[in-house]
Amino acid sequence: MAGDGQPVALVSGASRGIGREIARQLAADHGYLVLAGARDPEGADRPDHDAISFVQLDVADQASVDRLAERVRSDPGRLDALVNNAGVYGTSDGVADYDLQHAHEVLETNLFGAWRLAKAMLPLLRQSPHGRIVNVSSGAGQLSDMRGGRAAYRISKTGLNALTRILAADEAGSGLLVNTMCPGWVRTDMGTSAASRSVEEGADTAVWLATLSDDGPNGGFFRDREPIPW
Repeated sequence: MAGDGQPVALVSGASRGIGREIARQLAADHGYLVLAGARDPEGADRPDHDAISFVQLDVADQASVDRLAERVRSDPGRLDALVNNAGVYGTSDGVADYDLQHAHEVLETNLFGAWRLAKAMLPLLRQSPHGRIVNVSSGAGQLSDMRGGRAAYRISKTGLNALTRILAADEAGSGLLVNTMCPGWVRTDMGTSAASRSVEEGADTAVWLATLSDDGPNGGFFRDREPIPW
């Protein structure tokens, strides 16, 4: 149970990499009780912090999302920030060669997973005095710099950006702030060891957006805490 006034965050895809670091920073640096979502909580790389609790969550599975939503309503009974971090990469194929069944699987996690989880958690987020939704996207989804290859991943992230803008507009005036961000090329299993950024750097903007003041941006796309083109 969250302490009186203690904010609560839910981070999907938190078993490793950027998601794990977002959870750690929210708990260690900002005093949040963090529910760290993982498909296999027992196999997660757990940060050493008492305020982080791992919970079973598969964003591509409606039943898993519904179970978690019911659990959060019961205990801790509040939610102040949702970070939609869960994502898969898919293959590097372009449009002509992409297996459409595999493309569906990528979109199911990266786009519909975030949509599904946001829908389930919106009632609690709307009750928070400082509700925040952060969607972890990618520069690969920027229409202003769209290139070939990685077709399903690119489309899923472009869709996630559109979801952000629509939800931000839908919730305008409610106090709920909805933004998306690109962590950059980060040294994770997805980004590989050749990447230029640490997980700490990759998580920073997501944590900033999850903890925005009430006069912070809504419906924006950010990298390094600065707006970037769509």
